[in-house]
This record gives sequence, structure tokens and C-alpha cells, in this order.
Amino acid sequence: MARKYFGTDGIRGLTNTRPMTAEMAMRIGMAAGAHFRRGHHRHRVVIGKDTRLSGYMLENAMVAGFTSVGMDVVLVGPMPTPAVAMLTQSMRADLGVMISASHNPFFDNGIKLFGPDGYKLSDEAELAIEALIESEIELSAPGDIGRAKRIEDARGRYIHFAKSTFPSDMRLDGVKLVLDCANGAAYNVAPSALWELGAEVVAIGVSPNGKNINDRVGSTAPQTLSETVVASGAQIGIALDGDADRLIVVDEQGKVIDGDQLMATIAAGWARAGRLKGGGLVATVMSNLGLERHLSAQGLGLVRTAVGDRHVLEKMRSSGYNVGGEQSGHIILSDYATTGDGLVAALQVLAEIKRAGAPASEVLHRFDPLPQLLKNVRFSGGKPLDDPRVRDVVAGVEAELAGRGRLVLRPSGTEPVIRVMAEGDDARHVEAVVDRICDAVRQVAA
Repeated sequence: MARKYFGTDGIRGLTNTRPMTAEMAMRIGMAAGAHFRRGHHRHRVVIGKDTRLSGYMLENAMVAGFTSVGMDVVLVGPMPTPAVAMLTQSMRADLGVMISASHNPFFDNGIKLFGPDGYKLSDEAELAIEALIESEIELSAPGDIGRAKRIEDARGRYIHFAKSTFPSDMRLDGVKLVLDCANGAAYNVAPSALWELGAEVVAIGVSPNGKNINDRVGSTAPQTLSETVVASGAQIGIALDGDADRLIVVDEQGKVIDGDQLMATIAAGWARAGRLKGGGLVATVMSNLGLERHLSAQGLGLVRTAVGDRHVLEKMRSSGYNVGGEQSGHIILSDYATTGDGLVAALQVLAEIKRAGAPASEVLHRFDPLPQLLKNVRFSGGKPLDDPRVRDVVAGVEAELAGRGRLVLRPSGTEPVIRVMAEGDDARHVEAVVDRICDAVRQVAA
């Protein structure tokens, strides 16, 4: 059954345009509250948000929805997505909500839901909530309406949790770092946690005004971070995204280090310490072939999933891995968290650098990535990838790349676009095969 509102990471859209309206946010609150209203105990939901202007509107609307069906609401204000997941679990709440559109511009917003275990909801739960959104929901009796309460120590709880993931015998004294919080959810907690561990923190992207989240700062725009690291003489730069579930690092030379290198670094350290589970890590089809070859040389495996940290986590849970993530910087360390956590991942990277006693440029450069090229081809309708003419071209390319590269074709889940990605040892050959497939798709889609 197709989902109408939920995408790969909750419900997301342009603010004040359905489904990101106050009316819909209230309906989502009512529906989610009704779905999780089980038993006769006082039910509780934790609601966090990032720093978008529209967060106030959606937060209040969801409070109205949840309380109308008898759920008590705990408001934690601007907090990272992983903090909301952690607090949902630790406070024995029935449900957690994060109001955020992650790395998107301020004019978008979204709603992510977590179950009582701190994990994102299953497809079945999302479908059940969607059905309730468009149905008549039973409201609570006047005496059973929920209450809303804001807790003031939520930041301190998360800071304490994040610090607890850093080795207890280690401090960050003598480490000068630049931290870019994207003017987002971690603008307060991340600098505090790193400072308390002893680091000298140069903070940027920590002055949110409701409209500047992810605006030329954060993990998707690391240029300012790179420039600041070099200008300040820092040893490393750390960039989070708007809801702080993603991490990108910059070394002391200002070079950007992506999620593939960071996962390789953490996996190597954990394997050395006997902590790595599953004999390798989980990544998506977009992770570079260089990562796979690097891990193989160390006797470690790489399991690939479809794009999306949700798919990575599902594979980690089903197969017993504790390190996984995406090239884009979603890094999931299931020993600590139920979702990607940029700050916790950064602390693991910093621990590896401290242990090595070497510059970030040496510690974090684990392999030379193979040339990789991604192009998008727009089409007007139908399924171009099923056309025999495209299949013939694809079969030819796969034969050419066998043993020397990799090809990934996938339709976009949000727009009529085919994404064509190839990688291999020869950059010119990679570009040629990508162009060949793009031309074939264009011809059948014309």
C-alpha cells in the first residue's frame, strides 16, 4: 500500500503548504496520539524541534492535537533529533516527535516520529497513522485532556549522555577545533559538550534567527568551516546539519572528509579494540567502492542497502552490526543511539585522533576514493529503466565495469528523475558510461 504523507524520513514539505500546515500538524498529533494510546496509564509524548521559524507554529498545533486525545506533552525546545530519540526512551514516553526538515532551507519543515524504544516508526505504524489522519478520531473526555509541560534540563541530559560516549580516560585538552552547528538544533548543546571535555571550541553557525538554518553553514555547505579551520589554525573542523544527525569533518588543511572515511576510521578503531560487531559495517549503494576495497583489505566486510539511513539501521538491527551510515554523514553507532547522531560520531572520531597522536589529515584519510559521477535525467512519465533499449545499454555498461567499477541506477522518490551513478578506476571511462546511459534514458523518455 502506497504511503500518502510519510516519506523515507517522516513527513516533510514547504511550510504553510499541505502537509506542512498547522491544521495538518494538529491532525498528525491527534492521529499519532490515538495510535499510541494503549492501556490506562497517563500517556506521554516528547516533542523537540530545530530552530526554524515555523517550528513554533507546528509545535503548538501538535500540542493541541496530542492533548485533545489525552496525551501529556513534554516540550524540550530546540534539540538534536538523536536527543529527542534518547529522551523518548529514557523518559518512558509512548512517542517522540522531532519537528525538523534536517538539512533543508528554513522554509521547509518536517515531522519525524519515534516509538517508545527511540526508533523511527515501522511502515505499518506509519500507514496506520495515515489512515487515522483522514478518519474521525475519538477525542478525550473533558477531564481526560492532556497537559503540556516544558522541561528545562533537557539540554543537560543530552550533554551528559553525549559526553558518556567519549572514553572516560580521555580528555580533549590541547585540541583546538572549529564547530559548525548550521544555526540549527545543536547550537547550544554541541559547543557545551565539547568545551566540557576540554576542547578549545571556535563556534560558528550558533546564532539562529529562525531563517538562517543551513544557510551557507553546516554539513551541506562546509566552505565556511574549511576557511575558518585554516584561518584559526585549528586541528579539525566539525560540521553538523540542521537537526544534528549528520556529520562532516574538515582536516587541519581545510580538506572535507566525508562519511565514508569517517565510518572507516571508527570501524578500524572499534575492530582494533574488539568492539566491532558483524565483522564490518553497513552503508548504502552510494558509498564509494574505495571504502569496500579498503575494508576488504583489513578483513572487514561492507553490506550495502538502499539509500536512506532508515534502511541502514534496519540492516544493522537485523544482522547484528553496530557501525553503519551514509557517505553524506549519517553515521549510526547502535551501541549508543537509535538513530544517526552527529555529535556522538564526532566524539568517536576525536577519540581516534587523540589515540593516534597524529594530524586529522593522516588519521582520517583511510583510502583514495575511486572516481565517482552522479547525473540526473528528468523524464515525463512511464518507467524508462524497464525499456528494453535502456536495459541493453545498462547490460553493456555492467559488463564493461565488471571487476573494475560499479553502476547504480535508481528513480528518485520525490521527483520524475532517474539517478545514474557510476564509479571505477578510470574517470574518463566513468563519465563516458554515465553519459551513455543518460542518453539512452532521454531517448526512450522523449
